[in-house]
Amino acid sequence: MLHQDWMLMALKQAQLAFEQGEVPIGAVVVHNGLIIAEAHNEKEQKNDPTAHAEILVIQRATEVLNSWRLTDAVLYVTLEPCPMCAGAIVQSRLKQLVYGAADLKGGATGSVMNVLDYKLWNHRVDVVAGVLEEECSDILKAFFKRLRRF
Repeated sequence: MLHQDWMLMALKQAQLAFEQGEVPIGAVVVHNGLIIAEAHNEKEQKNDPTAHAEILVIQRATEVLNSWRLTDAVLYVTLEPCPMCAGAIVQSRLKQLVYGAADLKGGATGSVMNVLDYKLWNHRVDVVAGVLEEECSDILKAFFKRLRRF
């Protein structure tokens, strides 16, 4: 499958978040050509500021693999990760990060800052940006437009 195909799966998770009143960010982890974990934002539902899609999907993937090291896995997420999530990506040793829309206010993998590019880390993560960027951006715009109506 192509990056776009996996990102469509992350967008399905974002749609679930949208329907639940969560900021619509979705994520999947792919390992050996299979989705091993899926998640979307659950901050409101869990009343937990760390319940970002990336954190939840990393936790679920480590449970599936029974290892905190995700060295052969790829994370697909609809929005560029924040500093907390970027740190978790480094710590979990993900091989690759693929994201959709850039986060020009809080993105930590290239837009505002680049946590992944710190020279002293002992792990490097390959980054692919802008996959289905318009679709990933559109769902966020629709969510916040709906919020402003109420």
